[in-house]
Amino acid sequence: MIGRFVARRAATLAMTLLAASVAIYGALFLAPGDPATLLVGGGKEPSPGVLAQIHREYHLDDPFLEGYWRWLTHMLQGDAGQSLSYQDSVTGLLADRAGNTLFLIAYAALLIVTAGITLGTLAGLRGGWIDTAVTVVATTLMAVPVFVMSVVLTWFLAVRLEWLPAYGSGAGFTGRLEHLTLPAVALAASWLAYVAQVTRSAVRAELLSEHVQTARSRGIGQRFIIRKHILRNASAPITSISGVAVAGLIAGSSIVEQAFGLNGVGALLIQSAAKQDLAVVQAVALITVVAFAVINTAVDLLTAALDHRVPLGGRP
Repeated sequence: MIGRFVARRAATLAMTLLAASVAIYGALFLAPGDPATLLVGGGKEPSPGVLAQIHREYHLDDPFLEGYWRWLTHMLQGDAGQSLSYQDSVTGLLADRAGNTLFLIAYAALLIVTAGITLGTLAGLRGGWIDTAVTVVATTLMAVPVFVMSVVLTWFLAVRLEWLPAYGSGAGFTGRLEHLTLPAVALAASWLAYVAQVTRSAVRAELLSEHVQTARSRGIGQRFIIRKHILRNASAPITSISGVAVAGLIAGSSIVEQAFGLNGVGALLIQSAAKQDLAVVQAVALITVVAFAVINTAVDLLTAALDHRVPLGGRP
């Protein structure tokens, strides 16, 4: 049964990525404007002959299916093409910026998982003023957009208190840790609140469940009940929301990188989209979709492994 479940999820992942690749290439293929004009510049009317030469060189006039197949096969071989605006390899551009983005996402994911699950578990188990405080803070954080959180953190912690730098990526592990703390907090804040709330609800539901009440009536120790009955059974929804949160960081990193002046993949995506640099936008969009889909599939498999109540046959 588990083998068929894994095979079915793998097939769904493959079909999702194929459909996403067609949508990404098709959307930008049909986008208005001529990206070849980026290479002409100078404010003059571009020569039709020069534009035609650029179109041939970059295969901008190829039929859709031919262009899609060339782009997809090259992407699978690690060749994302040439950037029109940067006049450089897209793969090289992404490699230069991937370190900052991966560090930022890993930092934010660590904050979400550790702080979100800890606060949610405390609120669910203790109740009282801790539950109220966590709920109020989580509700507030969920209502604040990422760019507003970025501005508030910069103004208060960087400008007023001068505790942390507000700009740049830093160098080395310590430098990056210092420079990326504010961006990571801004990126993680709303997702941390979601994880805390889902964890709180899952823990409270298990706390009031019949099997926990039965265990208590039999005199089983509270620590054993929390570890073996409450946290174990609540792990499935907590794992699911944590996976979705980490996957969501990939898309949200663009806003934070732009707000804090980070030289990352997200900022490259925004700058390239403004310049109609199709090769860069297509590559970053495809990588984002692949990462999101793979993480969600991994979370589904992990949830099924942790919770035997998950229907492996695809039906409740």
